[in-house]
Order: sequence, then structure tokens, then C-alpha cells
Amino acid sequence: MRKKIPEHSIKEIARAKKALLAAKTLLEKDLLQDCVSRAYYSVLHAAKAALSMIGIESDTHRGVAKMFGLHLVKTGAIEKEFARILTAEKEDRELSDYEIGIEIKYDRAKQRVNEADKFIQRIEYYLGLNKK
Repeated sequence: MRKKIPEHSIKEIARAKKALLAAKTLLEKDLLQDCVSRAYYSVLHAAKAALSMIGIESDTHRGVAKMFGLHLVKTGAIEKEFARILTAEKEDRELSDYEIGIEIKYDRAKQRVNEADKFIQRIEYYLGLNKK
């Protein structure tokens, strides 16, 4: 029998899905810097949902990435591809939020949104919320 999903995981995945919806809307409106930022936050909240499932919480972005890799990827619960997505999303979010003069191209923003969507679907499957 599958372990009950913690309320915190449910709230985090709901927040992830809202951030992804915002990212998709921003992409449609060609607001690419903000799109990339929202895509990252959707992945961050999904990662936090997965960590909460195993009783781990982190207050920092770096801590979430580290714990995700250590407790979910290295154990084989989640594939390495998803750690790479988390890292790429974080790097692009930092560029879009902090680098003045950087221009995010549409294709890159679309990739961030597509990968965020894939990440959330994988975490929902891990949580037992959907079928693969």
C-alpha cells in the first residue's frame, strides 16, 4: 500500500501547477524573462513536494536542489534527467532575473516551460497523483 501523501506535498504541487500555468501564459504574451522565472518556481515547488513526501524540507533553493539529488536521484527514486532539469531551470531563472541586458529567446523559454511541465508530471507520478 502506498504511503499517504502529506498535505504539504499536495500544497506544493498545487503551487507548482499554478506557477506553470503562469509561465505558459507569460510565454504566450512574449514575456520571456518572467516566463523563465515562473517555470523555475514551478519546478522548485514540485521538487519540494517530492521531498516532503519523504519527510525532508529545505528553506533554500540550493538546499532543495541538494536534497533532491541526494535523497531522490541518488537513491534511484527519480531519474537523473530531472536533477538536470532542476539545475537548468535554476540557472536560466538566475540569468533572467539578475543579468541586466540578457535577452531570453522564445525557444529557450519554451524549452523551460516544456521541461517544467515534464518535471511536474514526473513528480505527480512519484507522489501517486497520476499515471505515467
